Formats: sequence, C-alpha cells, structure tokens
Amino acid sequence: MSISLLILVIFALGIAGFVISGKRAASIEKQGKKLHSRPYYFGWWTFLLTVVPAFLVLILWELGSAVYLEERASTGLTEIIKSGETLNHSLALSTVDSLTRAFSAAKTDIADLDLNHPASPLTYKTISDDMAKKGIMLPSEGADSLIPVAIEWYKGATKSHFYCLIVTLVIAIVGLFCGIFGVGEKKRARNKVEKMVFAGLVIASIVAILATIGIFFSMLFQTISFFKVVPLSNFFFGTVWDPRFSASGSAGAVGQFGLLPLLAGTLYIALVSMIFAVPVGLFAAIYMSEYASRRVRAIIKPLLEVLAGIPTIVYGFFALVTVGPFLRDLSIAIAGGQGFIMSQSILTAGLVMGIMLIPFVSSLSDDIISAVPQALRDGSYGLGATQSETIKKVVLPAALPGIVGAVLLTASRAIGETMIVVLAAGVAANLTLNPFEAMTTMTVKIVNQLTGDLEFNSPQTLVAFALGMTLFVLTLLMNVFALYIVRKYREQYE
Repeated sequence: MSISLLILVIFALGIAGFVISGKRAASIEKQGKKLHSRPYYFGWWTFLLTVVPAFLVLILWELGSAVYLEERASTGLTEIIKSGETLNHSLALSTVDSLTRAFSAAKTDIADLDLNHPASPLTYKTISDDMAKKGIMLPSEGADSLIPVAIEWYKGATKSHFYCLIVTLVIAIVGLFCGIFGVGEKKRARNKVEKMVFAGLVIASIVAILATIGIFFSMLFQTISFFKVVPLSNFFFGTVWDPRFSASGSAGAVGQFGLLPLLAGTLYIALVSMIFAVPVGLFAAIYMSEYASRRVRAIIKPLLEVLAGIPTIVYGFFALVTVGPFLRDLSIAIAGGQGFIMSQSILTAGLVMGIMLIPFVSSLSDDIISAVPQALRDGSYGLGATQSETIKKVVLPAALPGIVGAVLLTASRAIGETMIVVLAAGVAANLTLNPFEAMTTMTVKIVNQLTGDLEFNSPQTLVAFALGMTLFVLTLLMNVFALYIVRKYREQYE
C-alpha cells in the first residue's frame, strides 16, 4: 500500500467515524437523554481521534526512518572509503540515494537484488541500463561498491514502510473505536474538539514562525562564511559587480562583489513599476468601490485579479516580444531614426512589472476603501458634499493608512521579482540613472550565482546567500514598516 492510499484509508475511517458517532449521539438524544454537546461534536471528535494521531505517527515515522537510513548509508560509505576506495562522500551518498529511489520507482523485488547471482551479477552498469529501459535515469558517475549500500538502504526502507503502514492503521482503528464507543451523556466532546482546534491554530502559528526562522538561519551561516573571504565594506559599498566565475575544482580570482549596482537596480525597477501600478490600481479601486454598480464590479474585479494569476514568465515574454520592441520603435520614430530606448531597459521591466502589480494594489485598496463605514459617507452627503468631495475628503483620508500599507506590501512583492527582470531588463549590473538603459536586480544575480558547475564553498556561490540575506532583511523591514503604519494610523469604527 502506498502512502497516498494509506492517507485515503485514514480519511475514510475518519469520515465513517464522524457519521457513526453523530448517529449514536443523535439516537441517545431521541431517547430523551440530555447530552453535554451537540451530536456533530461527537462526530468531529471521533474524526480527529482517528486522523490526527495516525497522521502524526506517519509523519514522525517517515522522517525518523529517512534520517536513520541515510545515517546508516553514510556510515557504510565511510567504511568503504576507509578500505581504500576513492570516492567523494557527498557525491557517493547522492548516487546511493538515486539508486534507492530508482529501486522504489521501478518496484524492484528485494529477492531480485542478489549481488552474487551466477547468471547476471549486479553491477552499476547493468542496473543503470535496466533502469534506463524503464525510463529511470541514474547519475553517470557510480561505482559497483555503492550497490550493497543502496540495497541495504532499500531493504531497510521497504521494511520500515511496511511496519509504518501497520502501526498507522492500528492507531487509526483504535482511535476510531475509542471515539465511537466514547459517545455518552457526560462526555464533553465540544470542549475536546475546541481544544484540538486551538492546538491546531497554535501549531500553525508556530510553523509560520519557525519557517521564517529557518529561512533566516539557512542563509545566515553561509553569509558569515562569505564575509570571512570578502570584507563587509567591499560588499556593501562596492560599485563594481565582477564575480569572476571559477569552474569547480579550479582556482580563480575572488572578484569584486559590489552590492550598490544590484541594490540600485532592484530599487529603481521597483520604483518605476510602483509609479505605474499605484495610480492605476488605486483609481481602479476607487471606481469599483464608489462608482461601479454591483453588476459592473462583479465583472471588473475578477478580470483585474486574473492578472495576479498569470505566471511571471509570461509577463517576461510579453515584455521581451511586445513591450520592449514597441518602446524601441516608438523612440526611433520620435527621434527620427535614432532610438534612445533599448529593448531591454529599466522602463520596459518597470512597465510590465507595474501591469503585474495592478491587481495587488487594486484588490487590497478596494477592500480597504469598502471597509470605511457607510455612516461617514452619509454624514458627508448630509452636510451637502458631492460624491467626489466625499471620496477626497472623507473616504480616502479614512482609508489612507490601509492604502499605504497595501502599497508597501506591493513594493516588497516588486523587489522580489526575478523572471520579468531577466527578460525585460537584462543581467547587466550597471549603475545608472537613465531609465532607458539596462540594469539588473539582486534576485537575478542570486539565480546566476547558483547556476552552473561551481564549488559550493567558493565566494562566487556564497555571495548568493549574502544577497539573499540582504533581500530578506530589506523586504522584512518594508513589511514591518507597513504593519506599523497600518496599526498606528488605523481608525477604529463601531
């Protein structure tokens, strides 16, 4: 049984428990007995008692099994290397993992994994050829000595998976029966369900916090390693970006890692996009909230929000094929044959990114403007103000803190954009104020530095983590400032 099928079985048991427990509680009520909780609470408690413990055991078992088996494989590789075999430990462990996954994907029988079979002894080449026939590709670098380690890993994973299925099913069935037979007059099912839901909310909040902390620390240590090689002053105040890539295994110059061209490009392109997106998005929000009828609003709002669902690579193609050439040809026509706008430029990237950001500004601003109490509008109309005067002097001032917060949150979205910049503004790390020239951003260079065959501990690779940490802090500060503005100047209405 696969994990997905096991999950379906657990959910089916939970739903069955929900129905049976609810009916048992309802039958008790029909007998004239008074229950502490409504019948559906007993159903929910049985569902939670069936599903939640089983899922926790399943997740913890799979994670612990994976860590344990990988550690055993790592120990086995260490022994092979000590015996005189020339292997790179990390690459060998990756190859063993690929072999194990290939065995699993091909549903290989454990009985077939016989190294000493007289007719066809297992070698890395025979396994690779056999897997290739099944459409599974293995790494080209692989030694025969890795096969026993992969077989042990696969056997251990198969046994662990089998035991995990049995234990998880048993726990689910036990929870099912405990929930069904626990239905009674004095059982406080509602309190238990509410406590379980409260615990789930707390866990969700903790997971969100831990995810942020994990992102921070995943970049922190690599960033520290980078600044051991490159001084802080050279990175934060340098005006030249020339990393001088060195291939894996070869020596190369450290290069220059000036942040200022990338930071300037990031903020410049984001500024151009916001100059275009904020007025259009805000005016669209004002129209939808204050002027449009319900029928028109029901049409326009979904159409605007469709823009938010378009992949950014599509916007990049739109900039590369349509907007960039159009601006270039337009500048040539205006200048009489001497164009001053390149196909890839800050203006091109900013305009297309602004189109992408319109639904973010309009949707957030529309919700904020609509939240202004109607009593304020009615009071303004009662004093003789027109609709436009009411919007300018009553509605927008009341909604301004929320609108400012929405704009700042949208700006943080613009700062993190990558694909549009790659196709519309290029990858040149220039330091210029001319919007008709090409520039690039920090996110683009993060992708560049982590692409290709590079040593992971080289400055050329570690600088990506320094750029990521800088971008993380920048967007975090913007989000915190947006929340501060909203909370400080927000007006509470009864």
